[in-house]
Amino acid sequence: MASFDFDQAEGLRRMLAGPRPRVITFVSAASQAEKNAMLVNLGASLANTVHDVLLLDAQKTGSGIASRLRAGRGVTLQDVCQRKRALQDAVHETDQGFRVASFGQFTQRATGDSRKEEKLDDAFGSLAKEMDVMLVDAELDENGEFPIASFASGEIVMQVSADAASIKSAYALVKQLNAKLGKRPYGILVTGTSEKGAQRVYANMAQAASRYLAVQLQFIGFIPADEHLVQAARLGRTVIDAFPMAHASVAFRSLAGRFASSAAVMA
Repeated sequence: MASFDFDQAEGLRRMLAGPRPRVITFVSAASQAEKNAMLVNLGASLANTVHDVLLLDAQKTGSGIASRLRAGRGVTLQDVCQRKRALQDAVHETDQGFRVASFGQFTQRATGDSRKEEKLDDAFGSLAKEMDVMLVDAELDENGEFPIASFASGEIVMQVSADAASIKSAYALVKQLNAKLGKRPYGILVTGTSEKGAQRVYANMAQAASRYLAVQLQFIGFIPADEHLVQAARLGRTVIDAFPMAHASVAFRSLAGRFASSAAVMA
């Protein structure tokens, strides 16, 4: 992986160099533990299907995927932007077969400092370009925005569980994103319930979003409640590795296949 260097033509060169990388930005209305388990297992499932998979931790609270994988104290993309370290120093290999990197701490989007946001966008784009698939563990700032605009450049997927509080929170996040990004579709991934339950959650959310926001929601899939997920976590392994025939493993492979297939089409 080459050292990162900035210049004003970087963005244009990326556009002309080839197809856009596959970026999926996840925003979760589930618990931190459920979100982290989803990302780790999805990342591992994707790594069995495509070559280069990276999970980018962009959580401002310090409780994102890098912390879960004990990679949270390393070099961040913000260190790269400040020319403190090279881009390859920000990327860490994991035992699960994918790579992980941290965006760095933020309090609000770098609006008002266009050069800083441009550098972060360029760093993000350069990193994403070297991956087959990048999964972003994202969080909105105090203004209801992503820290950089590039997080919204690909597909945005909302993780939601079947309880009322999570559904309400997910709908509020869709409403916030719609106010900032305008009319665009959002994927819905339902975790911790059956397929029937997931379809019910999605149908209710999609109806409300269409009626009150004129926003289209798309059903991405579901991950069932499965004790094997908890057992695998206790073993320090992914569920697809520890229990490959578990219902959750089947669901993760199906979800990974969907994203991998889309990535192949884009390439």
